[in-house]
Amino acid sequence: MDKRDWIAGLEKGLAVIEAFDDQNPRLTASQAGVRCGLTRTAARRYLLTLAHLGYVGTDGKLFWLTPRILRLGHAYLESARLPRLVQPFLQRIAGGTQEVAYLGVLDGDDTVYIARSGAHRLMNTGYMLGARIQTQLSTAGMAILAGLGEAASDAWLAQRTLRAFTPYTTASKEQLRSELDQFRRQGWAQLEQQLELNYRGIAVPLLDRHNTVHGAISITMPINQESSEDATKRVLPVLQEAARSLRPLL
Repeated sequence: MDKRDWIAGLEKGLAVIEAFDDQNPRLTASQAGVRCGLTRTAARRYLLTLAHLGYVGTDGKLFWLTPRILRLGHAYLESARLPRLVQPFLQRIAGGTQEVAYLGVLDGDDTVYIARSGAHRLMNTGYMLGARIQTQLSTAGMAILAGLGEAASDAWLAQRTLRAFTPYTTASKEQLRSELDQFRRQGWAQLEQQLELNYRGIAVPLLDRHNTVHGAISITMPINQESSEDATKRVLPVLQEAARSLRPLL
């Protein structure tokens, strides 16, 4: 990008917003500055500007995000083509399986869920819109990585540090590469108990006519008494049919 077109202030303002997370819901100007590489004075100016615009609340010392910040994510969900295109297919998947269906896309380290559908009794469970899950723990994320090809998935993996969240989490890069190879060969992914105990996911990548990956559709379900084989037979054909129908539309 040409430096003449770069607006450094916008970059820094967004970095201040991203400094807040579940571990840091309230920050002083000094803490925000440390988290985004700014001086206390500079961070305070950005925070006060965001407070003036209504995106940040403050008591004079601490700062926190306000619900107005959701306008930024809502603008994407309202304007992006992919979630609107896939939503009717998610509704059919959910209706046909009685499970919650998702559309996930890759964003750096994470898989972000940008559309979902489920029976009314299930709508309060599972991942919410905008939820971010570390990609190696997400079935949708693994399906996307597998669909990107070996070179791209190896390059992605080389820059990541893996850690275990449950006794079943794959925290070995070699084992993860082996799983990605398997998912690539079979054209779909399945994970069990990687992030939460007693939950499994099954996902299929969304490919266009040129085999470019646009995301993945997935189902996350409790394991209960259903075997992996039975769960796969029950939901995988529904996911695959949706992916085939979407292919010429992407």
